[in-house]
Amino acid sequence: MKLQVLGTGCPKCKKLAANAEEAAKELGLAVEIEKVTDIDKIIDFGVMSTPSLAIDGKIVVVGKVPSVEDIKKLLA
Repeated sequence: MKLQVLGTGCPKCKKLAANAEEAAKELGLAVEIEKVTDIDKIIDFGVMSTPSLAIDGKIVVVGKVPSVEDIKKLLA
């Protein structure tokens, strides 16, 4: 499973990455976490608001930082 955190590296983006990592860890999932910081690549996803989260290339969160529990629900 591949999780992509889309954002420029702001504190909210870092928090989303940390929450995603923690959620995967709590669920015992082996995931690859990629931080997508290139604006052109973010736009290619069709995202206009960051931070955003994609699971296996599909955008599931846009413009907010979900909690660890919310991310666990998305991963389950």
